[in-house]
Amino acid sequence: QVQLVESGGGLVQTGGSLRLSCAASGRTLSRYAMAWFRQAPGKEREFVAGISSMGGITEYADAVKGRFIISRDNAKNTMYLQMNSLQPEDTAVYYCARRRTAVVGRERNEYNYWGQGTQVTVSS
Repeated sequence: QVQLVESGGGLVQTGGSLRLSCAASGRTLSRYAMAWFRQAPGKEREFVAGISSMGGITEYADAVKGRFIISRDNAKNTMYLQMNSLQPEDTAVYYCARRRTAVVGRERNEYNYWGQGTQVTVSS
């Protein structure tokens, strides 16, 4: 069984930065792609960023490209999301997820393990 636990969320002003972490317990993450999704009130959960199993390939949603950086440390079974130049529209609950394969994907149904989420609020 795999458990994913996010941390690092909080309240930040426009233009600020936060670093989210996703720690995994149970089976090693190193064979699987991982991703961050987010869900704002009244909206669908959306893909934010994804990273391949060994970290060599990353993908980003257009809304965060150039501002967010996804990374992973397989030795620590941990994934990160560095969020810079935060905007009020980035306000959401952020979830980490583990994909069924090693390749990055953007569809929610491709991910079979999810964390409980961490709230990110950006004030204007």
